[in-house]
Amino acid sequence: MISKQLNDQITRIGPGSDAGMVLRHYWQPAALIEELDHGDKVPVNLLGERLALVRGANNQLILATRIATIDEPATHYPASKDILIDTLGPTYPVAERKGILFAYLGKQKTPPAFPNFDCFRAPDSHVFAFKGLWQCNWLQALEVGIDPAHASFLHRFLEDENPAEGYGKQFRDKAEGTNMPITQVLREYPRPDITVDETKFGLKITALRHMDHGLTHVRITNQIFPQAICIPMSREMIITQWHVPVDDETCYWYTMFTSFAKPVDKALMRAQRLKEHSLPTYAPLKNRANDYHYNPQEQATQTYTGMGLDINVHDQWAVEGMGRVQDRTQEHLGRSDKAIIRYRRMLRAAIAAAAAGNVSDLPMLGPEAADITGPVSNDAIADTHLWQDISRNADMTRRAHCSWDATV
Repeated sequence: MISKQLNDQITRIGPGSDAGMVLRHYWQPAALIEELDHGDKVPVNLLGERLALVRGANNQLILATRIATIDEPATHYPASKDILIDTLGPTYPVAERKGILFAYLGKQKTPPAFPNFDCFRAPDSHVFAFKGLWQCNWLQALEVGIDPAHASFLHRFLEDENPAEGYGKQFRDKAEGTNMPITQVLREYPRPDITVDETKFGLKITALRHMDHGLTHVRITNQIFPQAICIPMSREMIITQWHVPVDDETCYWYTMFTSFAKPVDKALMRAQRLKEHSLPTYAPLKNRANDYHYNPQEQATQTYTGMGLDINVHDQWAVEGMGRVQDRTQEHLGRSDKAIIRYRRMLRAAIAAAAAGNVSDLPMLGPEAADITGPVSNDAIADTHLWQDISRNADMTRRAHCSWDATV
């Protein structure tokens, strides 16, 4: 457990806040490029600021301050024709990357370089972007993503689907080196050994599920500082997901689905997700107001939560159920929370460095940022004594057969 003062320090992100100061040193997802189809001005609520995407000089997109109504809720997104720009307010630069418009809200004259991650260097044909709204603080949304053990419980499927029919859905694949579906692996071996290593981009998280017959399932995921994760979706795809604060009590997840093999079926993946979300806010159709469509019969026979097969809904229920801002003064972390503990230490160190003006001490803000590749995110089954080599070779083989430059 931590003090309320510390909990406030690492969760609050408005102008002048400690964690907000750190997040403002990095490019932040602000909108999907498809949102420009809704009008010439797009409302953006980001880091506690009410903004709008507009065209500036030379027709370049910028984020401008908009005039918001008094006590306007964070989830209010006015129509393009109703947006009024505050010409005296700050403006921020915008950069497009693979379907997501990123904004830099920091005070440095030169924004940081984008790392050479797989999601950024893959061709447009191999990346699909989407987002969703969650009614909770950004930090608890991030922390569920860096907990490798939760998948065996929260995402427990009591029946295994045919992996061939699971395109565009996480955990709908066979573990590399076996015919066992990932859902079965997670269900039958729920208590992984977890190690956490610091990297140039954040944290590398390795979860080992020791199986029968001298085999081990290796799952490598990553925390990309300050508030993204990179995880395997299937043998073919990885997910890079940012947890972006709207304000202290609301956040968006922005996800890039990156394919190593063939181009992604963007129409299919968008249709799958629009069945679960409403436009223009991208709010989930399953939510607290309708009990996330909880079905006790499904819970008895199909899923741990009884809330459908979309794992985003499972995560949403878990993090929103903690309250708008999780009360960490009452929590009790355990062995499986290694990555959460390490991440909080990293965030607190970054807060201290930023406050002291040592910006170059923050991850990925030095001159080497543009050369950082990967990160490696992979599932594999290996001989227990050879898991490191086999896991690495599985990733290298996938990259060697890739149609674009995925070398690391």
